[in-house]
Amino acid sequence: MYAVIETGGKQYRVAQGDIIQVEKLDAEEGSNVDFANVLMVGEGESVRIGAPFVEGCKVTATVKSQMRGEKIEIIKFRRRKHHQKRTGHRQYLTQIEINTITG
Repeated sequence: MYAVIETGGKQYRVAQGDIIQVEKLDAEEGSNVDFANVLMVGEGESVRIGAPFVEGCKVTATVKSQMRGEKIEIIKFRRRKHHQKRTGHRQYLTQIEINTITG
Protein backbone atom coordinates (compact mmCIF):
# COMPACT_ATOMS: atom_id res chain seq x y z
CA MET A 1 0.00 0.00 0.00
CA TYR A 2 1.25 3.48 -0.86
CA ALA A 3 0.01 7.04 -0.48
CA VAL A 4 0.78 10.52 -1.76
CA ILE A 5 0.93 13.06 1.07
CA GLU A 6 1.36 16.81 1.08
CA THR A 7 3.58 18.58 3.62
CA GLY A 8 5.69 21.71 3.46
CA GLY A 9 4.23 22.68 0.07
CA LYS A 10 5.57 19.49 -1.56
CA GLN A 11 4.09 16.10 -2.39
CA TYR A 12 5.71 12.78 -1.45
CA ARG A 13 4.89 9.20 -2.49
CA VAL A 14 5.33 7.04 0.61
CA ALA A 15 4.90 3.42 1.60
CA GLN A 16 5.10 1.71 4.98
CA GLY A 17 8.71 1.56 6.21
CA ASP A 18 10.00 4.40 3.99
CA ILE A 19 12.43 6.94 5.47
CA ILE A 20 12.14 10.37 3.84
CA GLN A 21 13.28 13.93 4.47
CA VAL A 22 10.62 16.66 4.56
CA GLU A 23 10.57 20.36 5.38
CA LYS A 24 11.14 21.05 9.09
CA LEU A 25 8.31 19.93 11.37
CA ASP A 26 7.87 21.20 14.92
CA ALA A 27 8.12 17.82 16.63
CA GLU A 28 10.51 16.13 19.05
CA GLU A 29 12.70 13.21 17.98
CA GLY A 30 10.88 9.93 18.58
CA SER A 31 7.39 11.50 18.56
CA ASN A 32 4.61 10.52 16.16
CA VAL A 33 3.29 12.85 13.46
CA ASP A 34 -0.03 12.44 11.60
CA PHE A 35 -0.51 13.62 8.01
CA ALA A 36 -4.18 14.17 7.15
CA ASN A 37 -3.47 15.77 3.76
CA VAL A 38 -3.51 12.51 1.78
CA LEU A 39 -4.00 13.16 -1.94
CA MET A 40 -4.05 9.55 -3.18
CA VAL A 41 -4.04 6.00 -1.78
CA GLY A 42 -3.23 2.94 -3.85
CA GLU A 43 -2.83 -0.78 -3.35
CA GLY A 44 -2.16 -2.96 -6.37
CA GLU A 45 -4.65 -2.07 -9.11
CA SER A 46 -7.07 -0.13 -6.88
CA VAL A 47 -6.40 3.59 -6.55
CA ARG A 48 -8.41 6.21 -4.64
CA ILE A 49 -7.87 9.84 -5.59
CA GLY A 50 -9.10 12.65 -3.35
CA ALA A 51 -10.78 15.89 -4.30
CA PRO A 52 -8.56 17.44 -2.95
CA PHE A 53 -7.96 14.98 -0.06
CA VAL A 54 -9.05 11.37 0.51
CA GLU A 55 -11.78 11.20 3.16
CA GLY A 56 -10.90 9.33 6.36
CA CYS A 57 -7.33 8.53 5.33
CA LYS A 58 -4.30 9.25 7.51
CA VAL A 59 -0.56 8.55 7.41
CA THR A 60 1.35 8.16 10.69
CA ALA A 61 5.11 8.65 10.89
CA THR A 62 7.84 8.74 13.55
CA VAL A 63 10.37 11.59 13.67
CA LYS A 64 13.86 10.08 13.38
CA SER A 65 15.98 13.26 13.48
CA GLN A 66 16.13 17.00 12.86
CA MET A 67 18.89 17.93 10.41
CA ARG A 68 20.08 20.37 7.79
CA GLY A 69 20.39 19.70 4.08
CA GLU A 70 23.25 20.21 1.65
CA LYS A 71 24.57 23.75 1.21
CA ILE A 72 23.36 25.50 -1.92
CA GLU A 73 25.66 28.26 -3.19
CA ILE A 74 24.17 31.23 -5.00
CA ILE A 75 26.52 33.31 -7.17
CA LYS A 76 25.42 36.56 -8.78
CA PHE A 77 27.90 37.83 -11.33
CA ARG A 78 27.82 40.80 -13.68
CA ARG A 79 30.40 40.68 -16.41
CA ARG A 80 32.68 43.68 -16.97
CA LYS A 81 31.23 45.50 -13.93
CA HIS A 82 33.52 44.24 -11.14
CA HIS A 83 30.47 42.90 -9.33
CA GLN A 84 30.27 39.47 -7.76
CA LYS A 85 28.11 38.33 -4.86
CA ARG A 86 28.16 34.92 -3.19
CA THR A 87 25.69 33.61 -0.64
CA GLY A 88 24.65 30.20 0.59
CA HIS A 89 21.66 28.43 2.08
CA ARG A 90 21.13 25.26 4.13
CA GLN A 91 17.53 24.12 4.55
CA TYR A 92 16.29 22.72 7.86
CA LEU A 93 14.88 19.20 7.34
CA THR A 94 13.12 16.52 9.37
CA GLN A 95 13.81 12.85 8.71
CA ILE A 96 10.72 10.69 9.24
CA GLU A 97 9.87 6.99 8.99
CA ILE A 98 6.40 6.01 7.75
CA ASN A 99 4.65 3.65 10.19
CA THR A 100 1.08 3.15 9.01
CA ILE A 101 -1.26 4.16 6.21
CA THR A 102 -4.91 3.92 7.28
CA GLY A 103 -7.97 4.43 5.16
